[in-house]
Amino acid sequence: MNVWLETLPVALLAALTAQQAFADGRVLVLDAKAAGLAAAAVALVLRAPFLLVVAATVVVTAGVRAMTG
Repeated sequence: MNVWLETLPVALLAALTAQQAFADGRVLVLDAKAAGLAAAAVALVLRAPFLLVVAATVVVTAGVRAMTG
């Protein structure tokens, strides 16, 4: 039971992040936020330092927004 209590905040944060990144009301949206989140996930898998993860997210999100208008 203790494991559930330890992982619950992480699961809730992941769910909130996914909802904010991929949803607009009741519609699924894949936009610059989704690309930034994917870049952050890749950087985390590669065990990049936290500031590099944030920088990759910002650069990718800004790049996609610049390309799509």
